[in-house]
Amino acid sequence: MPQISSNLLRLRAEIPEGVRLVAVSKFHPVEAVREAYAAGQRIFGESRVDEVVAKAAAMPPDCIWHFIGHVQTNKLRRLIPVVHVIESVDSERLLRLISAEAARIGRTVDVLLQVHVAAEETKTGFLPDDLIECARVCESLPNVRVRGVMGMATNTDSLDRIAADFEAIAECGARLRRVIPDATELSMGMSGDWPIAVAHGATLVRIGTDIFGSRS
Repeated sequence: MPQISSNLLRLRAEIPEGVRLVAVSKFHPVEAVREAYAAGQRIFGESRVDEVVAKAAAMPPDCIWHFIGHVQTNKLRRLIPVVHVIESVDSERLLRLISAEAARIGRTVDVLLQVHVAAEETKTGFLPDDLIECARVCESLPNVRVRGVMGMATNTDSLDRIAADFEAIAECGARLRRVIPDATELSMGMSGDWPIAVAHGATLVRIGTDIFGSRS
């Protein structure tokens, strides 16, 4: 899989300093993750609990696992011990459940609040005003740290619409920081649109296809 190494080298040359790369390894075999690890990648994004648990067990302990998919609450007990960041927190109820499970095993979990600005109804997340209401709850939840926001742009060929979506996500992040000053992370941008996301302030970009190729 030498292509993975060369893809990572190219991306690192293109992504500006200060922006971190989440290699979205979901649905790719652990051998592909090992190849990326050998090329120096340490942050990986997964969307299924069974998959991240298996890969975390198979990979060195200095990997940093970001969970980027829909969280099934009945699988939190398996997820919380292995994940470092849950990027896809989309309800106050989920935030409270994460905090309770983290407290049970004596750890604190970093989370991002997922915001919904895209045109598709299928995408989940907080509406901007609801995001701020949820942020105010966090003071009573010592076992979660809200680090920022995550969002996705509309799946469209319109660059103007994509740019407008990223601008809206960035504005949500700015509003969140007025409540939680340390919530500085802005996770947005994927293989097709990450340069636009970076132009609008992304601190994390989630890239899969441009590293690992198409998913099987």
